[in-house]
Amino acid sequence: MRKAARFLASVSIVSISVAHHAEADLITSPMGLRGAIQYIKFDATTLPPMAFTMFCLRYENECRPHRMVFRGGRLRLTPQRWAELNQVNRQVNLAIRPEPNLEGLTGEKWLLHPASGDCNDYAVTKRHDLIAKGFPARTVLLSEVVVPSGEHHLVVVVRTFAGDLVLDSLTRHILPWSKKPYRWVRIQTPKNPNYWASLGGDHDAW
Repeated sequence: MRKAARFLASVSIVSISVAHHAEADLITSPMGLRGAIQYIKFDATTLPPMAFTMFCLRYENECRPHRMVFRGGRLRLTPQRWAELNQVNRQVNLAIRPEPNLEGLTGEKWLLHPASGDCNDYAVTKRHDLIAKGFPARTVLLSEVVVPSGEHHLVVVVRTFAGDLVLDSLTRHILPWSKKPYRWVRIQTPKNPNYWASLGGDHDAW
């Protein structure tokens, strides 16, 4: 009986510890930013990046439109989904060896799961992996931005009710789009990944 009591006590302590850490993760996650939620506003339709068009020829399934299940189409950010976002962001950032594209636009090849690559490869791989985990395609969008140094950069935006979150090859931290120091250029539209749009309103964080 004493051994059983000690075992039950140990289980209780572990359970309390796990619950405490889970609660801490939620507090530090974007779910704690509900009071300052800002959603991206889609503006006029614009041309997609040329390299994206080539990417779709190579990976047709990645660009196939999906039926909108319900209006709005945002993702509910549960603790499991938050953990999966962090897992994919971290794993892809570690799996691909950074290799700058020195050939400019003519050298851009957006590849899934390459051994080495630039920001474009990180972004399309993250989008692919999130959709493979069950994230609706309408909530996982590629977006082109300009970083403070003036270089163009590709990130993944995940549309949730807790805000539009950015998975970035430059950092392991997932942040709301409005907290990123980027100039936002264009983004995939939720209804059809082949259509891109400029961003309406004041989306410059500089």
